[in-house]
Amino acid sequence: MTRVLVVDDEPQIVRALVINLRARTYEVDAAPDGATALRLAAAHHPDVVVLDLGLPDMDGVDVIRGLRDRTRVPILVLSARHTSDEKVEALDAGADDYVTKPFGMDELLARLRAAVRRAEPAAGGGNEVVTVGTRGFTVDLAAKKVNRDGRDVRLTPTEWHLLEVLVRNTGRLVSQKQLLQEVWGPSYGTESNYLRVYMAQLRRKLEADPSHPRHFVTEPGMGYRFER
Repeated sequence: MTRVLVVDDEPQIVRALVINLRARTYEVDAAPDGATALRLAAAHHPDVVVLDLGLPDMDGVDVIRGLRDRTRVPILVLSARHTSDEKVEALDAGADDYVTKPFGMDELLARLRAAVRRAEPAAGGGNEVVTVGTRGFTVDLAAKKVNRDGRDVRLTPTEWHLLEVLVRNTGRLVSQKQLLQEVWGPSYGTESNYLRVYMAQLRRKLEADPSHPRHFVTEPGMGYRFER
């Protein structure tokens, strides 16, 4: 059974989420503030976190960073903040998706299911390991692991899914729309800021020189290409 941690200080929203999630057989923990959220996450190991950014004790972005220090759990931000910069800040901190209040329950649940699917191990898949460059990194598609310089690289579920799509299309241009729909879902297609944030994160973690990428290549106005 999937365990969800709901972090929000608005009782009516928490109540609505808890009722809807439990009706769909999710296990649910709820936290009214950031400190409680971090404590519950450490104790109960949720499979996905639904997080409001406007918390009474700390900014939700700091909660994201605190979670990312210890776990790759998918984080779905739920917030009344509307500006692109605020969304990018949350994504850059390690969130996997962003839903703006007021929200539709069906859309929120669909995005939650998509976030959980992205974090699940691939079925089958064999022992497919891709070696990138002579002194680069390796991508184990079956185990969902990346190794660089003898050390595992920690990727969020969304970072991994984006990397996986690109690696499975090595040498081919993958359009922005295709990447958005494969990684975030069919309702996406124009949120190019998501791609800019996550490509920058992959480059920081995997490129020898992130400012002059060799493997994660941008095709301006079209999409991205992965080169070994």
